[in-house]
Formats: sequence, C-alpha cells, structure tokens
Amino acid sequence: MLTLRTPEERFAELPDFPYEPRYCEVDDTEGGSLRMAWVEAGPEDADPILMLHGEPSWSFLYRRMIPILAAAGHRVICPDLVGFGRSDKPTRREDHTYARHVEWMRALAFDALDLHNVTLVGQDWGGLIGLRLAAEHPERFSRIVVANSGLPAGDFPMPEIWWQFREAIQSQPTIDIGEFIQWGCTKVMSGAVRAGYNAPFPDDSYCAGPRVMPGLVPTSPDDPAAPANRAAWAVLSQSTTPMLVAFSDADPITGPMAGVLQSEMRGAQGIEHPVIHGAGHFLQEDSGEELAGHIVEFLAAGPSA
Repeated sequence: MLTLRTPEERFAELPDFPYEPRYCEVDDTEGGSLRMAWVEAGPEDADPILMLHGEPSWSFLYRRMIPILAAAGHRVICPDLVGFGRSDKPTRREDHTYARHVEWMRALAFDALDLHNVTLVGQDWGGLIGLRLAAEHPERFSRIVVANSGLPAGDFPMPEIWWQFREAIQSQPTIDIGEFIQWGCTKVMSGAVRAGYNAPFPDDSYCAGPRVMPGLVPTSPDDPAAPANRAAWAVLSQSTTPMLVAFSDADPITGPMAGVLQSEMRGAQGIEHPVIHGAGHFLQEDSGEELAGHIVEFLAAGPSA
C-alpha cells in the first residue's frame, strides 16, 4: 500500500492543542503496516473516553473538549483515522474502504491500547466507525455518545446538501480542508484554526482520505457496507448500553437522525438528551465546551452497561 506521512513540522504551531502524539502500527491488510496516531490526556488508570472524529477533520477537532473531560477525571483518547491527522495516508482512493477503517480503529483501540469500559464519542464518520465497533464488540463499551452522526444502511435518502458536499470534495482540482470545516460551522474560525485543520494535508497528494470518505457512506441497500451496518443497528437497538444523543440544532446533514436514535435505541430510553443550540455539523468546533459538559454529566449520572 502506497502511503504518505505528514512532516511533523506541519503541526508545530497548533492553537490550543499542546498534546504530544503517540503512535502504533496496524496491519494495512495487504501485508504491510500503517502508523496510526492519537493524543490523550487525563489519568491513565481511569476508564477511557474514545473520541472519534469524522470527515474531513482530525483529532484537533476535540481540542476544546479534551481539557474539560480530563479535568473531570477521565482518560481521554483521540485517534486520527487512517488518512487524516498524523496517521499515515494511503494515496490511492481504492485503498480506503468502510470495512478497513473499522478494522484499523479496532486494532488501535483493542489490540494496541487494550481499552475496556470505553465511553464512545462519535461524530460524523466517528459515529459510523465507532457504532460498528460498539455493536461488534459490546463487551468493550460501557456508554455511547452519538453527536451529529448515525449508522446509514442505504435505506433512506441522504439530504441534497450532503450530495453537494460529496460532489465538491471529490471533484475540485484542489481542496482546502479548513474551508470545508468552516462550511460545517456556524461560528467563524480564526486563520490559525483553519491552518490547524489544513496542517495534515501539505498538498492534494495527501487528500485521498478526505476525498473518498463521502463515497464510502452507504447510500443504497446494496452497498457493500449496508449488511454490516444493518446488523449493527439491530444489535444496538436492543442494547442496554446507555446512549446519549447530543446533536446540534443547525446540522442539515444528520439532524433528522437525533429523533430516530432517541426513539429506536433501547439504551437511549429514560435519558435527557441535550440539543446544542447555535452549532453546526462540527459542533465540537462551534460549542465543544458545552458538549463536553453534557458528557461529564452523562458519565456522572448513572450506571454504565
């Protein structure tokens, strides 16, 4: 598998993100290996919160939440998906598949870090990957937080604005990752923050991951990933693992999923689910402190699975 690795100097001046990266090697499924990166904070002996980012961001997205959760006594772990952040970047779009991304994250979380009693926080693709892990390895998870995400199986149409995003990021000659993140926010980001989102991608040769991920979302029932997602939904809908559904009020892409999750997931019953007002798709960027506060309350409120 042909890969690129972003030079470390690209990450030299990230605002409010002082965390030293950690690395592990995972099987690339072709006889080689990939380096995956993560950052963490908080007590190493505490139960972990595994916070998974989506498309086209990286763990930098969680910089406003990490200190709040760590200060509350939790071990916070924020990986970079393969193709994003400090993780290795396969250069061919066909090297990225939904199944591979689930497996790569499984290898990091369970083989490399051997995490147990995990609280999952998944937004965008972080939910698409994390919810699969929670369904396929329920013994590893104690709580789930879904934030502007879902588990599509191609049974319902995607909104038009998502198709427009998919077309734009796949077809433009060059892409500005910071611009796409800004497009999904309600608040204006500073130039330094936009540069932080652009840092992993020195030029377009590093962007196969961001370009291909929208095309991996199941949009029809015969998508290769649809059966596994449908099976995961069936497991999660009957799971007693407590689930917090924390969506923003200004995300035209995933907004309708909030009510579906709240009504169909057994673990979501009897829980007061917050709405993050005035935040867009990337609610961690718009209102990360508020979202972190709700997660702290959720973890303190009651028993886990």
